[in-house]
Amino acid sequence: MDSDEMLQALRRHPLAMRTTFGHSLMLMYAFEPALLRPMLPPGVELDTYQAPDGGEYGFVAVGVVSAQHLRPTVLPAGWGGDFLLTGYRIVARFPNPAGRTMRGLYILRSDTNRRSMQVGGNLLTRYRYQLADIRIDVVGPKLTATVDSRDGRADLAVVADLESRPSPSAPFRSAAAARRFAGPLPYTFDYEAKTGSIVVIKANRNRWQPHPVSVQVKRMNFFEHGGFAGSEPVLANAFHVADVDYGWERGSLRGWDGSIR
Repeated sequence: MDSDEMLQALRRHPLAMRTTFGHSLMLMYAFEPALLRPMLPPGVELDTYQAPDGGEYGFVAVGVVSAQHLRPTVLPAGWGGDFLLTGYRIVARFPNPAGRTMRGLYILRSDTNRRSMQVGGNLLTRYRYQLADIRIDVVGPKLTATVDSRDGRADLAVVADLESRPSPSAPFRSAAAARRFAGPLPYTFDYEAKTGSIVVIKANRNRWQPHPVSVQVKRMNFFEHGGFAGSEPVLANAFHVADVDYGWERGSLRGWDGSIR
């Protein structure tokens, strides 16, 4: 195995990891499916929702997370590190070998507040971590998250009312329909262009009961750039969880039909 092949293998999520989400705030934005489909790799399909008015929508999850004691599963919690993370992911689906569907997220961009996470994350994944100034503050029922990205292309400022329980908004017809798109979802999909393979990462979580919350998004400029420029994103829902044990297994390399390689 030459050095390039070793690097490819190293970036297939070789370590099972554990953490605790102190807070996880997820904003789900609805888009026209035609905008999102070209952003997905071969084999990964857009997961869509048919609204009561007949319109079809795809979704991008925008997450702000405080990850505590993040470490490989073989290490005790005291050996882990604390990080603040943000991510932008398309809600997607991918077949498994039995012909059923895995629902998950395809990575567009990730940011972190610590260089060790940027270096380690980009060595062991293709999540495209970038450094950012990230803050999460909780005062009473209000959670305030601010992100100042180094390149100015993923700035965010949002305030969530953690005691609110809003009714579902358009395009969802019910709370159950909105909950189906409450990230993070059970799988994450990564694309290895050199081999034309999909890397599938399965998540494990305990006490996963996200609550809908009302939010004020004061700044969000990720959708002003790249393929999103000129689009009209619609904030479809927002969910929050706290003090949740979370982890993911080693990545599995698969063909476009879901078969293990």
